[in-house]
Amino acid sequence: MKTMRALFFLLIFTLIASIAQSRSILPRPQPISSLKINTTQTQNAGTCSFTVSIRTSCSSTRYTRDRISLSFGDAYGNQVYAPRLDDPHSRTFERCSTDTFQINGPCTYQICYLYLYRSGYDGWIPYDVTVYGYNTQAVTFYYNVKMPRNIWYGFNNCYGRRGASLAMK
Repeated sequence: MKTMRALFFLLIFTLIASIAQSRSILPRPQPISSLKINTTQTQNAGTCSFTVSIRTSCSSTRYTRDRISLSFGDAYGNQVYAPRLDDPHSRTFERCSTDTFQINGPCTYQICYLYLYRSGYDGWIPYDVTVYGYNTQAVTFYYNVKMPRNIWYGFNNCYGRRGASLAMK
């Protein structure tokens, strides 16, 4: 009986220790020191339409006056850039809300990176961003952290794919 108790407590202790050491399988957003916005990209420019859904965290401020920009693309250097998605007069990016944008840009292969840029002092917190595009699978990038200001902040999951460095030049 004592052996059974000892094994039971050992099992419980092992379980608690493994839970305490577990890490999230979701990647965390990272800052990027410089994201070159390709404003001269004309190949297929404006020929594809993307739907971008941005959900604001319930931990965010009630509303924001922060200026929010977005850039996403594929591993082959195709980049979509959307400056100034914010509009405080239309109640964009309110706490616990979802805002959807239609953005035109060059056609892409599978989206593998996405960065947001926030300037201002309100401290807007995005929950997640989902991009839907023609001929690509929808992809969601999970934030749910306070964004630093005046720096591109997000995800680059293009590693190991041909041309991944093109997107981040």
